[in-house]
Amino acid sequence: MKFDILTLFPGMFSGPFDESIINRAKARQLIDISLHNIRDWATDKHQTADDAPYGGGAGMVMKAGPLASCIESVKARHPASTVVLTSPQGRRLTHSVALELVHSSGLIIVCGRYEGIDERIRSIYAEDDISLGDFVLSGGEIAAMAIVDSVTRLIPGALGSNESAETDSFGDGLLEYPHYTRPPEFNGMIVPEALLSGNHELIRKWRRKESLRKTRSLRPDLLSQVTLTREDRNMLAEIEQEEACVL
Repeated sequence: MKFDILTLFPGMFSGPFDESIINRAKARQLIDISLHNIRDWATDKHQTADDAPYGGGAGMVMKAGPLASCIESVKARHPASTVVLTSPQGRRLTHSVALELVHSSGLIIVCGRYEGIDERIRSIYAEDDISLGDFVLSGGEIAAMAIVDSVTRLIPGALGSNESAETDSFGDGLLEYPHYTRPPEFNGMIVPEALLSGNHELIRKWRRKESLRKTRSLRPDLLSQVTLTREDRNMLAEIEQEEACVL
């Protein structure tokens, strides 16, 4: 999959994109990432890419000219790619959004900065608008990293096992079950017996129940958004009874 990232600060990506899963995916040629410095499309000797906002106010606004030229240059080489703006006003990046994006031919991710970009860029070029949540970052670079990472994980072969992506939190709409590894006892706490049993069905049931328990405790809103099986509903009833007994 092709990722083109348009930014004023390409150096921010050198660490995150040169490590771990992203780096392995690049080495396996599953993804290709190109960074484009928007200032390279500025026409003045100072490579100006921002200016004061019309109407006054604090901060600066990214200029339409350099950004439009950059988008058009990249889009000409990858016409099937989707232009995505990173913006607090965009739709929130969720697992379902990542599943949608992974089917794109490619993504041209525009990193906003300062007070934002000239609105005419959004009107002319934007095909999607994505936010990480209801908070403000200094720029869209961190959001772009999150988009690339969340989408790359879903590409077959990017992880050591495809099952890893399927069982991640939100993979089935629920939070992921707890994990344990050696040693079996640590600071007086022992690994749940089911995980040591070697019984695959018992392990499956334990993991499903604990996934439901964690979701019910931390993100109960998610339970109304997933299709629960009869087994799930029985497990939730058991969890409720167990917690009532503790109280």
